[in-house]
Amino acid sequence: MKTIKQEINIPKTVTLDIANGEVKVKGSFGELERNFSYPLIKFSKEEDKLVISTKKQTKTVKMFMNTYKAHIQNMIQGVSEKFVYKLKICSGHFPITVALESQSFVIKNFLGEKIPRKTKLPSNVEVKIEGDTITLTSPSKESAGLAASKIEQATRITGKDRRRFQDGIYIIEKSGKKLK
Repeated sequence: MKTIKQEINIPKTVTLDIANGEVKVKGSFGELERNFSYPLIKFSKEEDKLVISTKKQTKTVKMFMNTYKAHIQNMIQGVSEKFVYKLKICSGHFPITVALESQSFVIKNFLGEKIPRKTKLPSNVEVKIEGDTITLTSPSKESAGLAASKIEQATRITGKDRRRFQDGIYIIEKSGKKLK
């Protein structure tokens, strides 16, 4: 059978270790580790490259290989340069105040509500609040995206006309890419 291979270049500033499907990536902005266990896929390190290989040629195995490659590339990018999400606070009816209490993000006075809305954030996400802009940074793309979506969902409005009530906290930028 023919062996299928995927190669990932490892930068000199990043160290990558593999043991039994456990991939550890260390860089200047932190350390990430993740378990990629699929019995038909093998990982090997050759000089400055990580090789993902398999002998089985099915759609499922190819899908897993491409997924693992994308995740490992995101891990390498995250420890080299952090992922940054920017959110904007939009308040047309009542002034919204936000605060960070331990690992909980608190939204007060949203649409005049007396009880503050709270959401828990992942531990490896740094939150910076400057005026009406919230900046989330993390070496993990999943953690940064999860934190941004949790904050956005905490201010979701139901039962009102979205054209008129546009209050909320919205994602405006993802790792340097501005959203429309």
